[in-house]
Amino acid sequence: MAAIQEFTFQDVAEHNTKKDLFLVIHDVVYDATKFMDEHPGGEEVILDVGGQDATEAFEDVGHSDEARETLEQLKVGTLKRKAGDPKPKAVATSGAVDASANAGAGVGVGLYAVVVLGGLLAFGAYQYLQAQQNATQGA
Repeated sequence: MAAIQEFTFQDVAEHNTKKDLFLVIHDVVYDATKFMDEHPGGEEVILDVGGQDATEAFEDVGHSDEARETLEQLKVGTLKRKAGDPKPKAVATSGAVDASANAGAGVGVGLYAVVVLGGLLAFGAYQYLQAQQNATQGA
C-alpha cells in the first residue's frame, strides 16, 4: 500500500474520472478507482461524488460495517483544508451517524430474535409431526 499523504481539495478534484477517482469522507481521502465495478449501488453513485467531499452522501445511505472496512482498504491520505475550502460535512451528520448506528443495532437484535424464535417453532412443529407420524404407523 502506498504511503499515506495529505491532499488538498484541489488535489482531490483532479481525480474525478472513472479511471482515476478519489473522494473524501470525514476528511480522509480514498481512491475508489478499483472499487467502482464492485460497488453495490453502481458506479454512477460513486462518479457523482468523485473528486469531492462525499461524506454526506456516504452517511445518508447508512453503509454497513463491512462497507466501512472496505473503505479503510481504499485509504490513500488525509485532507488538508485551506482557507476558503468548504466546511466539513461530518460535523452536521455526526449525530445522525450515532443515531443510525444505534437504530441498526436494535433492528439487528430484533431480527435475530425473530429468526431464533421461528427456528424453535419450526423444530417444535417438526417434532410434533414426527410423533404423529410414528403414532399412526405404530397403531
